[in-house]
Amino acid sequence: MRVYFTLLRRELGCYFMSVTGYVLIASVLLMLGLSLIDVLTKLNSDPTELPLTEIFYYSFYFWMIMLLTAPVITMRTFALEKFSGTYETLMTAPVSDLQVVLAKFSGALIFFLITWIPLLVYLGILQYYTDLNAPTLSGSLIANTLLGIFLIGSVYMSLGCFASALTSSQIIAAAVSYGLGLALFLVSLRSTVSMPGKSWQDKLFAHLSMTDHMREFAHGEIDSRWVIYFISFTIFFLFLTLRVVESRRWK
Repeated sequence: MRVYFTLLRRELGCYFMSVTGYVLIASVLLMLGLSLIDVLTKLNSDPTELPLTEIFYYSFYFWMIMLLTAPVITMRTFALEKFSGTYETLMTAPVSDLQVVLAKFSGALIFFLITWIPLLVYLGILQYYTDLNAPTLSGSLIANTLLGIFLIGSVYMSLGCFASALTSSQIIAAAVSYGLGLALFLVSLRSTVSMPGKSWQDKLFAHLSMTDHMREFAHGEIDSRWVIYFISFTIFFLFLTLRVVESRRWK
């Protein structure tokens, strides 16, 4: 475990020692700020009983953060190591491939979660200034929403690590990660299209819809099936990443 935490500290340090990390934090802060303005506009024009967390979920900027930050955060995980020539040094050190993959994934995920901290501040501000008839906010709602963000972030971070492990170009890694992430998002939107009757395809797309599952988390509902769903996707992409990393031994 000491080796893992050493690698994890190294990964997190790389984010805070580069300009990219601070640009990402500033970008997410900007989009969350725009999301706050959007939420305030909606509340002023159309009062609702929806929880504040669910109102933020319906904001366009919520999913923009998910889709755009993940490729930028993860593009450097393996691609930069390969490009700079430190990859072989790292992989020949007394560390296992699994430790390297998990450390890079964990570092990316923790940094991703750090960028969402301003959301808690905005929710607190809105709750403080709303009256008793306004949308409510409780600790369980916040916890459920953060769990949903964590689970979806895990999927996108593992996907991004897989894309980064495939190439030595950060641009290509970001493009592949964004393309796969966008594909998952578009598949999720398929469930919003109403079709006559209920076929097995409709049920399949409803099960695969990350947007529907995230809405349930933001509404304060937790279904163990969706938790397992996100964890399974994360493990799948981490497994693929590990296999790509191990493939260097075959070359």
